[in-house]
Amino acid sequence: MAADPAQDRSHVEAGRRSVRTDQLLGIDRILVAAREPTAGREDTAATPPDSVPAGLPTTNPTPARGRPLLEELTEGAGPAELLSELEAIYARERPLGSGVEADRTIVFGEGNPCAELMFIGEAPGEEEDRTGRPFVGRAGRKLDEMIAAMGFAREEVYIANVLKTRPPQNRTPLQDEVDASGPFLEAQVSIVRPDVIVALGGPAAKLLLRTEAGITRLRGRWGSYLAGEDAVPVMPTFHPAYLLRNPTLEVRSQVWEDLQAVLERLGRPIPGR
Repeated sequence: MAADPAQDRSHVEAGRRSVRTDQLLGIDRILVAAREPTAGREDTAATPPDSVPAGLPTTNPTPARGRPLLEELTEGAGPAELLSELEAIYARERPLGSGVEADRTIVFGEGNPCAELMFIGEAPGEEEDRTGRPFVGRAGRKLDEMIAAMGFAREEVYIANVLKTRPPQNRTPLQDEVDASGPFLEAQVSIVRPDVIVALGGPAAKLLLRTEAGITRLRGRWGSYLAGEDAVPVMPTFHPAYLLRNPTLEVRSQVWEDLQAVLERLGRPIPGR
């Protein structure tokens, strides 16, 4: 039986895509990590994507609004100083209450205070609570690979979470905790003033976009987050922990498509093109 040229070309193209996403998203390390025992909050975002209703909103209709935190900061100070002052207010007030935050490390955020690109997750995990830094566990290392694949260094972007402390027993944040954290996140985004936000995983995307739609429906579609008077473009994508647990060509290709869309929005070159 003669070979089908179209089918042969399809196999070749699939192989090329597999090699490219392997190189860009660190598949060898994904496969090793996927066999390891899981621990910490990062892995709670690795559950299968949920189903979603129709009628996806593309912006948050009721953005977080608390007291004007920016007015409490030093007028004329630079972004780095403003972020430090904002973190100090958070540390003093512990807005989630002593029952949640008494023994928790504040993981406020880190990176370039003037970054054009900001990554936001849901909440710190066990390793983040121990070190006081966002995304430093296995999923954090995968995020580092994603950032590098885009042509950035970790120090060039800004990384944060919606919640600034680890929820008890790694549970999903309660709505009142999200509401209490909202003004601090909004002020944080207003200070950094990124050109684009990447929402990592369904929970973070839902919180930023104020929607109940799931990540399979949200990813790859632009939304926006209102920080003060600025509407910042948001690209939802799969959480790095989900990528660790599902290192298929389809998932890796989808993540890379999302990251390419971000690069195009920023007007930056796409590696490999």
